[in-house]
Amino acid sequence: MNSIAVLGSANMDLVVRQSRLPRPGETIFGAGFSTVPGGKGLNQAVAAARLGGAVNFLGAVGADAYGSELRALMLAEGIRADGLATADAPTGTAHISVVDSGENSIVVVSGANAAVTTLSEVQRAAIAESAFLVMQCELPISVLVEGIAAAHAAGVFTVLTPAPVMPLPEGFLASVDLVVPNQIEAAELTGESDPVRAAEVLSADQTWAIVTLGSEGSVVAYDGEVLGLAPARPVTAVDTTAAGDTFVGALVARLAAGYVRGTAVTPDEMVEAVRFATVASSIAVTRAGATSSMPTRDEVEAILV
Repeated sequence: MNSIAVLGSANMDLVVRQSRLPRPGETIFGAGFSTVPGGKGLNQAVAAARLGGAVNFLGAVGADAYGSELRALMLAEGIRADGLATADAPTGTAHISVVDSGENSIVVVSGANAAVTTLSEVQRAAIAESAFLVMQCELPISVLVEGIAAAHAAGVFTVLTPAPVMPLPEGFLASVDLVVPNQIEAAELTGESDPVRAAEVLSADQTWAIVTLGSEGSVVAYDGEVLGLAPARPVTAVDTTAAGDTFVGALVARLAAGYVRGTAVTPDEMVEAVRFATVASSIAVTRAGATSSMPTRDEVEAILV
């Protein structure tokens, strides 16, 4: 199995379930509260590990109870944490409101994640020995730029979830091998409201782009051309919190299973990985929480048979 380095955020999610979002100045009652390990980086790492990937997590947590819980989770999931530093800041948190329809809104407090501004030598070594580098935008952009440079120097395939959307250096997106935004993020990045057109723009210059559309599936494009629309698997959603991260983790785990380092990913390989990831994310949205909702490889393969 090719290894997957995940350079990303690790948070504790503080989740409130409620009937609706409050109006400004309004107080309402919630129906439940839970703490669930999360952060886009950790979410993707857990998803990839459960779905068969050999994962090494690179990032930071605080010297606090939440940090200890996140380290314990990585150990339990079989995720290496050689590049997980302890920062002089609290562990990051995400404050999540989930309404009855399953939709959510999230406020992230970066905490220790904001301290990851440059790569350590341990982290550089972890990237160099991997086949894939997976990133998001919940760490400072400076370290993502370093990560891409280190990956390219070692012939490592790079994957970016551009969330949350923020100003990026000139040429940053074009330097990534695969970019996976949702429809809203793709529109913000390209100025194109049509997800097909957005995928074409994002995939220019021999980049893969997959624009996820929730219950409508995803658009797959490469080098400025759309390969097609991958349909979603119809389910009744309970909580969409980790759907996108499950999709990315599953996608990379599937690609890694048959990848030959330094070679190009073929359209057939990408389409098969998207099919696998679509099923994985469809399972996740039928369960509550972020990492707690993610399926195993056996669960996904049972549906694909």
